[in-house]
Amino acid sequence: MNVNPTENLGRIDTSVPNLARVYDFLLGGAHNFSADRQFAAMALQRVPHAGDVARLNRAFLRRAVFFMVDNGIRQFLDIGSGIPTVGNVHEIAQQADPACRVVYVDKEPIAVEHSRILLRGNERAAIVHADLRDPDDLLGRPEIEQLLDFSQPIGLLTLCVWHFVSDVDDPAGLMARYRAELVPGSYLALTHITRDYASPQLNQALDHAVQGTPDEFFPRDLTRVTSLFDGFELMPPGVVGCAGWRPEGPGDFSDEPGSNATIYAGVGRVP
Repeated sequence: MNVNPTENLGRIDTSVPNLARVYDFLLGGAHNFSADRQFAAMALQRVPHAGDVARLNRAFLRRAVFFMVDNGIRQFLDIGSGIPTVGNVHEIAQQADPACRVVYVDKEPIAVEHSRILLRGNERAAIVHADLRDPDDLLGRPEIEQLLDFSQPIGLLTLCVWHFVSDVDDPAGLMARYRAELVPGSYLALTHITRDYASPQLNQALDHAVQGTPDEFFPRDLTRVTSLFDGFELMPPGVVGCAGWRPEGPGDFSDEPGSNATIYAGVGRVP
């Protein structure tokens, strides 16, 4: 299917860089604009391996989804999905089992519009425009009620989203609210940017990462990221650098050691 990335975007301002579209560009996607590509080019000048961080996060997503499918999960809720292109959840899950159902959620209007275009004709996948920080509103959306059965195990995916949630918004409390909806046998996959192993150069790049965008940014350390799994049984090897979570080969790592530890990753199970 040919997809026009500017179709139905209405009055959304594409002259301002958006991190979802920058991420799409770094993954080699087509759903980005000049402002996003310019922003990505500046980031790559500061840290040439920045693209590896996006790639490693997406590689973890693939491994986590296959892990969940192998453990019986056939329905997924992906919160903070961005633009579901270049190895997205429904392609991975439905490749393993065409019966898998996926609901994407994002608060960014342009990501939602792109997603609606990409998901046309797929009756087992949908996109919801909602905010992680309002779980009652999010979980009550009709698209979720129609596609997902919360009386059965669900795979909850929250990749690279919690570091956009401030402490004031209580990420641990929000996670507890989502966990309360999950029956035993459900899984959580999570990634989160950290400064624990960041070089001065990378720290400077992180400081500049959201300048010129409407997003705020809250990296956290290992203890704080691990606490988001309270109430879940962590699957081995626990919370580790993204590249180190059950790698399948050398391609799951970056040649730059710091890139392999820029994002923490983990998978937990509801006991």
